[in-house]
Amino acid sequence: MSLVLIEKQLKKYGYKTDGDVSELYLGRQGLKEVMDLSRFRMLKCLWLNHNKIPKITCLTNICRLSELYLNNNELCDITGSLKHLTSLRTLMLHDNHLAKLQATMKELKDMTGLHTLSLFHNPLAQEPCYRLHIIHHIPSVQLLDRESVAHKERETAFKLFNPERTAVMQSIGFGRRTDSVLSSRRPLAQSSAVNSAKTAQGNNTAEDKNREINCVEAMVLRRAQHKTLMQFSILDWSAIPYARQKREESYTVQSPQLKTIKLW
Repeated sequence: MSLVLIEKQLKKYGYKTDGDVSELYLGRQGLKEVMDLSRFRMLKCLWLNHNKIPKITCLTNICRLSELYLNNNELCDITGSLKHLTSLRTLMLHDNHLAKLQATMKELKDMTGLHTLSLFHNPLAQEPCYRLHIIHHIPSVQLLDRESVAHKERETAFKLFNPERTAVMQSIGFGRRTDSVLSSRRPLAQSSAVNSAKTAQGNNTAEDKNREINCVEAMVLRRAQHKTLMQFSILDWSAIPYARQKREESYTVQSPQLKTIKLW
């Protein structure tokens, strides 16, 4: 049946060779299966929506597809069917019977250019964190289930699926990694005691070396607990004269003023 429909399409739109076919509409035909379409190597847009297709087997050697409409079918699993379609930008899979979220994401994760994706009205859409799961595994998606992906959703997905990296990023302060929380002032008191003991004893024993190390650590903690001063200057470039103005006798050269701002 699909062969007859395809031939009608070719005749209707005046395609002379298979290489001329870039778009093919086979939607709303009640199809249960579709013949192999590898003969159309330049195919970019394919409509198979609103049929009764249970499994996709017709796209084996097609790699140029940018738009694929498979919504409103009877698909239960797409494993091994779409993975090679890395040029896809639009993929419609809503209103099917897809139930395995992990398997579906594994099939689609290499589609680095995928912009629009729809999976609503599938059993997998009921799984916890379904939307965040897709945003994490397919970061290129901008429109998911007819709703734009927000920046806040990307941040939430990153924190949810990358807890270790999130912890590392939260431990970075002023461009350097901090291994502990600066919360105790006890090392400061210890530093004073160590300095007094070292002056009194005046020797270089192993115990003194350990105390000296503790002293250095205490100094680092003390400096880290102080407020940081940030200072930068602003120059009003609009007040800088052009070379032509400098050459004019009537022009009075004024020294540019720097505005300095300090932030605690």
